[in-house]
Amino acid sequence: MSDIQARVILLDKIHLFNGLDQDQLADIATKLEDRTAPAGTVIFKRTDPPDGFYMIFRGKVKVTIPAGEKGERRIGVLYGGDYFGEEALFENRNRSATVTAEDNTELLFLSHPGFDFLLNQYEKLRPNFQVTIKSRRLARSTNFKWLGKNEVIYFIARRHKIRLFQTLIAPVLSMLFSLGMVASGVILNSAIPQAVGWAAALGVFFWGIWRAIDWSNDYFIVTNQRVIWLEKVIGLHDSREEAPLGTILSVGVETDTLGRILKYGNVIVRTFVGKVEFDHVDHPVQAADMIREYWERTKAITSRSQMDVMKDSIKQKLGLPLPKRPQVELSPIVPLDEDKALKTPLWILALQNFFQLRIEEAGKVIYHKHWFVLFREAWRPIGLFFLNLGLLGWRIYLLAASPDPADTVFHINAIGIPAPDGIIAFLMVFFLPIGVWLWYEFTDWKNDIFMVTNDEIFDIDRKPFGTEERRSAQIENILSTSYSRDGIIANLFNYGTVKITVGGTQLAFEDVIDPAAVQADINRRRAARIAKKGEDAGSADRERFATWIAAYHKHINEFNKPITAPADTESTNPFAAAGQDLDDLPLGGDDGLGGENDLGEQPQPGEF
Repeated sequence: MSDIQARVILLDKIHLFNGLDQDQLADIATKLEDRTAPAGTVIFKRTDPPDGFYMIFRGKVKVTIPAGEKGERRIGVLYGGDYFGEEALFENRNRSATVTAEDNTELLFLSHPGFDFLLNQYEKLRPNFQVTIKSRRLARSTNFKWLGKNEVIYFIARRHKIRLFQTLIAPVLSMLFSLGMVASGVILNSAIPQAVGWAAALGVFFWGIWRAIDWSNDYFIVTNQRVIWLEKVIGLHDSREEAPLGTILSVGVETDTLGRILKYGNVIVRTFVGKVEFDHVDHPVQAADMIREYWERTKAITSRSQMDVMKDSIKQKLGLPLPKRPQVELSPIVPLDEDKALKTPLWILALQNFFQLRIEEAGKVIYHKHWFVLFREAWRPIGLFFLNLGLLGWRIYLLAASPDPADTVFHINAIGIPAPDGIIAFLMVFFLPIGVWLWYEFTDWKNDIFMVTNDEIFDIDRKPFGTEERRSAQIENILSTSYSRDGIIANLFNYGTVKITVGGTQLAFEDVIDPAAVQADINRRRAARIAKKGEDAGSADRERFATWIAAYHKHINEFNKPITAPADTESTNPFAAAGQDLDDLPLGGDDGLGGENDLGEQPQPGEF
């Protein structure tokens, strides 16, 4: 299955073995055992005792954990170059997940005793495994709904605990001060200092809890598709900044003296448009190595995909059958419940579409600003409407309660025609400008749309009876995206702004509902578009090159004929060995073989 050299190449690419030279890797490679797992084979189950460490040489496996009544939850899919089984070995406990082969898979296996010997022999590998295990444990405890169907978290971390301790310094000092007030009240036998002290202590306690939760809500994530910085302040702020792995330019590490002592630092991921900084990360060198590994793997996968397309082009030229490759399908982020839609009355569907904030149709998604924004802009005409309605009802009530028979909603005027009460008539007429004002605000809100298609993104702002401003960008030109939800209201109603960096400019989808889902819509279409464009970009070159290769393959027997020596071995004809006659070849130019020289004259005898 795999020779020693192939194993060394695989080990050299895995960050777990960073710090070892080629001879050391070769020593480890000789201790590995080849294993095969046909599709559907359970490699090991949750709660099984650990038998060894696995690396995927070729194929694909899925990792699942129990999910109550739902059966199992898939927490990851691992491919060639990935590994599993190290956590139970490192911590000497039973398996925490079930691993099943999804394709015919070739594995490299290191037994439990061999794994222990490896760590004892190469102590420098221990931090590499520690970072991986800590990351995978944290990944299992989280469930991010915005992850793609085939997206796998390879690395996830919070800030180092020193940042937690730093944020808790102020609450701890405040707590000491509060308890001091309580103690002084006890000593002085005074109830007021005790009451104030206990109230302050309770407030400081919840302050400390809030700061600890705030620390735990910030994540640095690397998946098989992107680098992500997730930040959340409960009730006040929520943001996610990310960049595709393909836009990474470099990965670096910055540490200070204290960081080197406590093993923390900053991992700087530089992209086309700036940097994503993972600050105060535990074991930053190992974290940076992980990011580099998956970045390099992404580039390798891209190259492999291009080779597959090239092979298909050559096979097509030779008339060979082409393998069926899965097509990328853009499934909606918010799937439509078809049964519910069929049972819903048409007038309700029409009303829902009238106020719908996200509409997906014909491969494009249209977003409107959140309805809270409409209320914020139209509260004055809405207030006037209800005020006018209240005054109208109050006037009708006064007329109905009046003992004077002349006080009626309608009365007969001087010419004998029924006429409404003057105040009621004024209030009724006043509804007209209020209605126009409401219509203007609603139309202005409805005309501000943000649209995402498979090719472009649009920001359209159109004023009723006014100008229209339209900004657009090709979706493949997007370099990075981020979103934020700022303030209690935005977090309560789940709306915010998605910022899209395109070249040197930035588009903003402002006040859209569920900005995380909007960002996901944009990113998934961007990824599909780039993949399609990359496939189409070199089609002409592939076609030409495939034609050459196919022609060579069809005439390979002619190229492989043995070359026979010419009869006249003293011939100075340089083309004789190729079996060609000099007269059949174009001569002349500046090759000096009887053609014109640079001045357009025939060479004279003795000039050579």
